[in-house]
Amino acid sequence: MQRRLPKRGFRSHNKIEMQIVNLGSLERLGNQENIAPLSLQNAGLIKYSNQPVKILGQGEVKSVFTIQAHAFSKSALEKIQAAGGKAELIKE
Repeated sequence: MQRRLPKRGFRSHNKIEMQIVNLGSLERLGNQENIAPLSLQNAGLIKYSNQPVKILGQGEVKSVFTIQAHAFSKSALEKIQAAGGKAELIKE
């Protein structure tokens, strides 16, 4: 049986699964000044607050806020800082 079935792909056991949030979807939070993974979960943007979160730069930033996440894309950092906000990395 093993010889008949081809070997397919590779799955890394050390891969970190990130939850992805775009900047455009942060408008659901309203005018919060501090955004943390728990507030993202309460707004329905992520499923679990204890898994790592990555912020991507798709969309526009219209308000000033401080956001905490485990990773940021380059474009997201530039847009947040251009709007006068802060991006804080969470280290675990």
